[in-house]
Amino acid sequence: MNNSNEQNNLKIIKEQGITYPKGFKSAGINSGIRVKRKDLALIYSEKIASAAAVYTQNKFKAAPLWVTEENMARSGGKLQAVLVNSGVANACTGEQGLQDARETVKYVSENLNIKEEYVAVTSTGKIGEFLPMDKMKDGVKEAVDKLSAKGGADAAEAILTTDTRKKEIAVSFDLDGQEIRIGGIAKGSGMIHPNMATMLGFITTDIAIESNLLQEALQYAIAKTFNMISVDGDTSTNDMVVVLANGLAGNSPIVEKNKDYHQFKNALNMVAEYLAKEIARDGEGATKLVEAEVLHAMTDSDAVKIAKAVIGSLLVKAAIYGHDPNWGRIFAAAGYSGAQIDVEKVDLYLKEKIVSDGQPLSFSRELVRKYLEESPEIKIVIDLKLGEGKATAWGCDLTHEYININTKYS
Repeated sequence: MNNSNEQNNLKIIKEQGITYPKGFKSAGINSGIRVKRKDLALIYSEKIASAAAVYTQNKFKAAPLWVTEENMARSGGKLQAVLVNSGVANACTGEQGLQDARETVKYVSENLNIKEEYVAVTSTGKIGEFLPMDKMKDGVKEAVDKLSAKGGADAAEAILTTDTRKKEIAVSFDLDGQEIRIGGIAKGSGMIHPNMATMLGFITTDIAIESNLLQEALQYAIAKTFNMISVDGDTSTNDMVVVLANGLAGNSPIVEKNKDYHQFKNALNMVAEYLAKEIARDGEGATKLVEAEVLHAMTDSDAVKIAKAVIGSLLVKAAIYGHDPNWGRIFAAAGYSGAQIDVEKVDLYLKEKIVSDGQPLSFSRELVRKYLEESPEIKIVIDLKLGEGKATAWGCDLTHEYININTKYS
């Protein structure tokens, strides 16, 4: 990723996140929803921002996502604040859940003195529980009081559930002499198998861009990054990704798909890719990040099918955890993906080329086993030799600890 960043005039800013772009503040506090961890995050733009969002396609979509969609429609794609709580998902909570989400919007609106339609809310945690509204009310007031340009790390911590670490990044690039900044945070460790979005992700930028173009850029990034990861095959009820662009960088507003738009879109994609890979790397109980790259498929769509089938295969994930170079499991996953394959043309690489034209090559199982055991990142390359389609997906291994986490958390 570093080489492509340099080529695209993109600089990674270490130890920065959502408050790196101009005009953004945030806070992360403990409101009492959770006992020992921060559990309420607030992101605020000093200026009303163009906004874009994507939401889970799970039929049991959580109440705050419905409310956020309503507000985005009312505001014409504008936001100024995002509130996130962890510990309680406010999903499968019926009319009461919707009322609580709307009441939370009201708390944020009143404390920040902004219109309700400029507020997005979302939640993460246990499904089927109601928000503790007394704690939410007091927590919002405290979060507003603690808003700071240095609050990004606290916000990144407050959105976590079973995650083992924060996931945040900031980048900058030059756009016709103006410095553009993008910052992002995300949470996700379990229930990761996106169907349009995944987990929770929040991205801020000071670029000036129209909301409809921001939405298109986000959807492009989602398709190539957040929609290309899997931990356990489950799509959450609360998945959402939101981007705010407040225009304080001072660039000429992007109102068409010109070179400025494409430069920004590529930078946004890099931020999303970093966060997506961090989620896969931090999958519940995971010890390895697994990357599956598919080359020369008949179409990009076929490449996506195969890459996602491989990283989603429980047998492949288990083999990697067990350091077993059982490449037949990889071919099995590719074979049931639904993509077009000529089995007599496929090459497979796992540290080295181990299959050529569909036939096994002689290779050192011990060397490959050592690679699977010692490398924190495992790369699988499948070359179909059929066309120009390509895709990359990311996942993780499947360990005993995944079961332990998911029998203790509830």
